[in-house]
Amino acid sequence: MARYVGLDKLGKLFGYIRDNGGIRASLYKLYRMDEMKTGRQVGQDKYGNKYFEDPSQFYGRNRWVEFAPHFNMEYDASQIPADWYGWMHYKTDLPPNRDGSRAHYPWMEDHSANLSGTKNAYMPFSTTRPKVEAWDPKKPAAKLD
Repeated sequence: MARYVGLDKLGKLFGYIRDNGGIRASLYKLYRMDEMKTGRQVGQDKYGNKYFEDPSQFYGRNRWVEFAPHFNMEYDASQIPADWYGWMHYKTDLPPNRDGSRAHYPWMEDHSANLSGTKNAYMPFSTTRPKVEAWDPKKPAAKLD
């Protein structure tokens, strides 16, 4: 009977609020991630991102990442390191913190996020003049013959 009235959904909502740390923390998580999930924390990378899994959700939506708070609202998928990327996309079932067979060599570089489109994006220095110049409204127009 409670299922037909919707009381089970209300109980599930209260369970989500409890698991996420109360009403205030749940609203913050809802604001930041546009959804409120609960699950088992599988691990955390060295950048502060937390990885979760909930087998009761359907395949493809049962693994997710909560980005570190220092990213604020400026987070994207390139901030996930390669080893956790493989786990997030079901290339392996073992998360990197439990998989001892992953190779780590001294010549491997540390992960860095893709900064394209941000103010910190790489801009190469060039000594050649551009072929196209920006329009300057104060500069008199060149006469065409």
